[in-house]
Amino acid sequence: MRSGNPVLKESTFLDLGSGAVVSRDGEVMTLNGTVNKTGFLLLLTVLTAAFAWNQALGPDGTPAPGFSVYVWGGAIGGLVLAVITAFKKEWSPVTAPLYALVEGFFLGAISALYNHFYEGIVMQAVMLTFGTLFALLFAYRSGLIRATENFRLGVVAATGGIALVYLATIVLRMFGKDIPMIHENGIVGIGFSLFVIVIAAMNLVLDFDFIESGVEHGAPKYMEWYGAFGLMVTLVWLYIEFLRLLAKLQSRD
Repeated sequence: MRSGNPVLKESTFLDLGSGAVVSRDGEVMTLNGTVNKTGFLLLLTVLTAAFAWNQALGPDGTPAPGFSVYVWGGAIGGLVLAVITAFKKEWSPVTAPLYALVEGFFLGAISALYNHFYEGIVMQAVMLTFGTLFALLFAYRSGLIRATENFRLGVVAATGGIALVYLATIVLRMFGKDIPMIHENGIVGIGFSLFVIVIAAMNLVLDFDFIESGVEHGAPKYMEWYGAFGLMVTLVWLYIEFLRLLAKLQSRD
């Protein structure tokens, strides 16, 4: 029941006092329930993203006065709600939908900006994101990919390394500097984006395994929301990385 996704971890389905799986008769986690809630979260995200898309840019394509509110409010608000949900998983029936709504504002605004500079890039990123999701789901269900112990360790380690790189990028940019090449459109930058996308995609496999394990072990009903939330976190990450990669490729033309 482990996942490289930081909001999905082995202790999630366990009672920390007794070590037993927490469940209640008639109110347990189901696969269909998790799928339905994931779809609902996606719908909420699309609704607020569409609103932010229409409001973020002016008629000439320049950022509107509220652009920074959508971007920073959505990013920071989404992060806060993600942290709260990770530590208070029983609140996920409320915090997961709120996360989807807030994250939609961020995605809508940033997607509008990307699409202004690279027309059609957003639809390409969306198709690649969901194409990756369904391809890996098929591979997982058919047994082509298995979440073995070594697989988990490798993905978790790579995910942690990527997180450190982006943290270092944020700190350096506060001082007007940047990590050379990896954020540029050269071979190194494109290769780095491809690596990040592969790791993000592998996190989907661990998320599938986590949700399946929760269903098999009779996790409590609210864990459907938590599992859907964790899957949303990975999908948002994957979509952003596809946007970055496509932007790098198009800027080389």
